[in-house]
Amino acid sequence: MPLLNDSADSDLPREKIYKYGASALNNAELMAIFLTSGLVGRNVIQVAGDLLEKYGSLQELGRLPVSEYMNNKGIGLAKACKLAAAFELGNRLKREEVISKPLDSPELIYEHFAHQMGNLPNETAIVVTLNTRLEHTSTTTISIGTVNETTAHPREIMRPVITRNAYAFLLIHNHPSGDPTPSRADYKITERLVEAAKIMQIRFLDHLIIGLPSAGRLPYFSFRSAGIIPA
Repeated sequence: MPLLNDSADSDLPREKIYKYGASALNNAELMAIFLTSGLVGRNVIQVAGDLLEKYGSLQELGRLPVSEYMNNKGIGLAKACKLAAAFELGNRLKREEVISKPLDSPELIYEHFAHQMGNLPNETAIVVTLNTRLEHTSTTTISIGTVNETTAHPREIMRPVITRNAYAFLLIHNHPSGDPTPSRADYKITERLVEAAKIMQIRFLDHLIIGLPSAGRLPYFSFRSAGIIPA
């Protein structure tokens, strides 16, 4: 089985990282670090390239469950877990960057949560609490549904907001199909939360639906921008 150092290239992935830093590696070379070994007739960089070609992008690869990685020749449990861990570390790094920045626009909210939410295979809803400077203070997953539906009652959404004594909050959920167009249920839950937040005197900053980039449309839908949530 070809190992990472079995290539004839003068600069192998590990050597390139040592000499030039990780940013000097292309996507296939970075993935090769985690895969370690290839197949008979295909070295590890080629195997990594095959995965990128099959799934189209790092974003799509990051959405896969461990079991799907293992559906590819030469990817066993150990390699699949390494890939899943690598993508999750990237997601967590992005989440850490949220802490010190005010999330005061749908563009910033999308920028900071797209990596976390856009890669999920099932529709998932999270509540993000904010302080008076609109900085992130906590994230709570409140619902994990199917590939096209999730359900959450207003009391489940408001619970982490109240228990953390938050000044404001965001509701964020994804559409795994990639189309962020809201459903009738999305409108209904948003309208109910507007009323609940008004009664409790807590600022409901936005409800953002995260989809995937596509020509001719934004990769997200903001209920605040649409006028459903008062500015």
